[in-house]
Amino acid sequence: MMKFRFRRQGNDPQREKIKQDLFAFNKTVEHGFPNQPSALAYDPKLQLMAIGTKSGAIKVYPFQTGNLSMSRYGAPGVECTGLHKETATVTQIHFLHGQGRILSLLDDNTLHLWEIGQKEQCTHLEEVCGFTLPGRSGIESTSATRVTVLLPKFSCDLLAVGTEGGGVHFLELPSFTLLDKSLFQDEIMQSVPEEYKCGKSLGPVESLQEHPQHPDKILIGYSRGLVVLWDLQSRHADNVFLGKQQLESLVWVRSGNSFVSSHSDGGYMVWPVSSSSPCTHEPVTSTIPYGPFPCKAVNKILWRTTESGSVSTLGSSGAPLVLFSGGMPRASYGDRHCLTILQDSQHITLDFTSRVIDFFTIHCIDRDKEFDNPTALVVLLEEELVVIDLQTAGWPTIPAPYLAPLHSSAITCSYHISNVPTKLWDRVVSAGQQQCPLQTHTSWPICGGKNLASVPKQQELLLTGHEDGTVRFWDASGVSLRPLYKLSTANIFQTDCDHNDSLTQASEEDWPPFRKVGCFDPYSDDPRLGIQKICLCKYSGKLVVAGTAGQVIVLYLSDEKSDHMIDVATVDLLQDREGFTWKGHDRLPPKSGSVLFAPGFQPVVLVQCMPPAAVTAVTLHAEWNLIAFGTSHGFGLFDYHRRSPVLARCTLHPNDSLAMEGPLSRVKSLKKSLRQSFRRIRKSRVSGKKRVMVSSPSSKVQEANAQLAEQDAEVTPVQRRIEPRSADDSLSGVVRCLCFADTFLRDGTHHGPTMWAGTNSGCVYAYALDVPSQEKFSEQSVEALLGKEIQLMHRAPVVSIAVLDGRGNPLPEPYEVSRDLAKAPDMQGSHSVLIASEEQFKVFMLPKVSAKTKFKLTAHEGCRVRKVALVNFSSAASEDYSENGLVCLTNLGDIHVFSIPALRPQVRYDCIRKEDISGIASCVFTKTGQGFYLISPSEYERFSLSARVITEPLCQVDVDRPHDSTESFCTTVSPQANGTHKTQSTGESKSAGEAEGVFEEVSPLSSPALDSPNSSADITLDTTGELTVEDVKDFLVSVDEAENNLRNMTEEDGRHPGILIN
Repeated sequence: MMKFRFRRQGNDPQREKIKQDLFAFNKTVEHGFPNQPSALAYDPKLQLMAIGTKSGAIKVYPFQTGNLSMSRYGAPGVECTGLHKETATVTQIHFLHGQGRILSLLDDNTLHLWEIGQKEQCTHLEEVCGFTLPGRSGIESTSATRVTVLLPKFSCDLLAVGTEGGGVHFLELPSFTLLDKSLFQDEIMQSVPEEYKCGKSLGPVESLQEHPQHPDKILIGYSRGLVVLWDLQSRHADNVFLGKQQLESLVWVRSGNSFVSSHSDGGYMVWPVSSSSPCTHEPVTSTIPYGPFPCKAVNKILWRTTESGSVSTLGSSGAPLVLFSGGMPRASYGDRHCLTILQDSQHITLDFTSRVIDFFTIHCIDRDKEFDNPTALVVLLEEELVVIDLQTAGWPTIPAPYLAPLHSSAITCSYHISNVPTKLWDRVVSAGQQQCPLQTHTSWPICGGKNLASVPKQQELLLTGHEDGTVRFWDASGVSLRPLYKLSTANIFQTDCDHNDSLTQASEEDWPPFRKVGCFDPYSDDPRLGIQKICLCKYSGKLVVAGTAGQVIVLYLSDEKSDHMIDVATVDLLQDREGFTWKGHDRLPPKSGSVLFAPGFQPVVLVQCMPPAAVTAVTLHAEWNLIAFGTSHGFGLFDYHRRSPVLARCTLHPNDSLAMEGPLSRVKSLKKSLRQSFRRIRKSRVSGKKRVMVSSPSSKVQEANAQLAEQDAEVTPVQRRIEPRSADDSLSGVVRCLCFADTFLRDGTHHGPTMWAGTNSGCVYAYALDVPSQEKFSEQSVEALLGKEIQLMHRAPVVSIAVLDGRGNPLPEPYEVSRDLAKAPDMQGSHSVLIASEEQFKVFMLPKVSAKTKFKLTAHEGCRVRKVALVNFSSAASEDYSENGLVCLTNLGDIHVFSIPALRPQVRYDCIRKEDISGIASCVFTKTGQGFYLISPSEYERFSLSARVITEPLCQVDVDRPHDSTESFCTTVSPQANGTHKTQSTGESKSAGEAEGVFEEVSPLSSPALDSPNSSADITLDTTGELTVEDVKDFLVSVDEAENNLRNMTEEDGRHPGILIN
């Protein structure tokens, strides 16, 4: 008898070319608000804004499109990102105006110069040189040279650096050459009267400001309160201002005849500048706006002049506009994050929900003009960006077209819809516009650069569920994530707090005149409101939202406001099973009577699962008027047209005691950890006893089996052993996935509606549904009959279920075929069902449910499946060619793509760090080969697996650099921030190392178990018929090839994980 070893055949060049045209991995853009911002800068010439973060990143916004019709707020922006080599906080950033250069100061006391450059139509931020201030000779303390403030001169050729030791140093720009012009306190003290010295140090340099009319003069402010006007040319103090209060900041009045200082006591002072009085003891005015009681420090102040006879909404003619942060009464409002706007009799205190990082105004910078005439105030907060219109009465907020805080309430789930119909899109946009009527017609003021990206071919929606019971709709069509509409579910329940979404209402106190500004709201009135699952039918406009307390809400999209009652139905998933008592939270009580709803998605049915555990799975079939939902206790089927339950099935195991604790139980984690500890002890004792057992016939059988297992391991060395899970594992009844399908379940000749459910214990339930025709929906009820029940051998949790037609293609969505939006599925050939568990993928033939193909991912790769999606990959070489693939994300953060239904591995990429558990859990795939995952509570990373469908930033900015000899500097290659664009050519395969700029020679294959198209791991389970030499000759390998295979396998651990797998 001949024995064959099933091995892979050689690479197929034609298949390799097809794969290169189909697959390519790129991290393209980051959506959302930067995590932990720490610095802010603005270039009024280029109209660009930069934000620095605590992680050492610098992000520049925006690069505008020329098509302002994209949004009523103006075109969305595109960012470019740079990341310092050192993971240190960016404490200050400054633009060199008009040059596209940025200065950054880190908390490790290093200075860095960045340039905005152009490379392959993509603007990038590159670090060109760095500098560390050397210590002063004779002084060992490093704090003396610690940088406290930077001042790049308006001419951009000189940088003044203030230090903690009170010295001011000067660097030539852009070369960072230290000039021999350093100014120290002993030189300043010569101009200070004796009575002011008192033997005390002047303290650190707190502020440096260039004279608005005389560029050779700078204002130097010391922490103790002394302010000096210093002439750089003559090296002489023109004026000395003897402040007695601790200084926080300085700002010039535009004329240069006076300046304003803010102080730690919550006040500010106006000082006159006159050549006739070189020493000024007292300011012209001194004001503590929120006195007389002790107040917090005014951290920063701006003083802007307005033209006489300008827009009347600016208040009295010519009255200056004063803006400052802090200064609140310490005892009463010391914990508030506020910014005050004063102009004559107008006084508004902007009350934010997060800390003020920095702010600036957009105003006239032409030095020939007499007035500032500010138009907008930009405030960077710890959790959001707020822009105030200073030209409109009442100073309203300008809605932001980008940098929206995704985490205004913590994100709990997400859902993506590709190719949104225009009708649905317009209705959602209209509902959002009615929800937030414009308070100002001022366009978005930060509009520099050019966005070269083409208009998206299709519209995409990203829905995010939040902890406060809201669902937010985002425009995910392009490189900027733009808010469209917000749905709140809290108003249909009785809660302790009034859910009023308006943040503009003034509080009851008349003083200070607070005004709530911004949309970041980290507080949730009730944790039970949290959204767990979302499902939307894009053709019918029906939405299903499920929450933490077992609430499942069905909503219809309406263009008119409505006042109606919500039908409530209760579904008992325990089915009166004895021995189970729910110990978790109570259900959310619904409101009685009618509720007023604004245009948009309006609730019509509330289905309450009992016990009220968090909903773990939900799906919708709008054509059949059915929803299916599952919890940790079971699953249910509901007919929302007739408002009646169809099915309820309990999936609890007798030992599922933890399922009754609820997600908010305090003892759940303790019980689980104790149970696991005792199981480990029990297993170790049992294994120890087995080792000392005497020889017996049963032990000999076990030894023989072990020897056979070792021989099998030698044949397939990459396959790992998987221990079957216990049937009484806690939470084994959790329903992980649900799906509807029109397929063959009862027999092979009649197809019909079915519903499938998969659980945590590896059990799959298939129900045949009797759905009446649309004409009889109101007359006949839907009936469900259990058709199949599948138990996976290893009891691994079922992550996803999908039915494939006769051609192996996924079934179309509801309404797609009836409305001629998709090709009808093949109902002639045999259908199959793809069941993805945490450990393997398996295809079963229908209706017999006989195994056809499988791939053991955990056995071959040592990882577990976390997310699964069916994706259509279009070829970059031909618009007419595409392939369907199974995309999975594992617990190690890598992404695998398999062909369907053959389950042959195609490519593998490293995407998310395996330590980033929240990023892996938040990942969502699109149907066109893209994906999103959270890289921080406020940011989504967008990536693409498709060589054709890539949403990438293409932008440019025109700069004027008089000193462009940066080649002479110490040019360094900056590391890419998480989410910056990584180019990967569609014409050639690149490893992740090449994408980072490091070329690496990649040997052909990394694992014989991941070879395609024909791999020994991909052999179907249908072995009927005789095997001949012709059938298996492609799998035969020579001795040399077998040795090469083993060599490749041993080298697998040392190879870069982002390679293209054949």
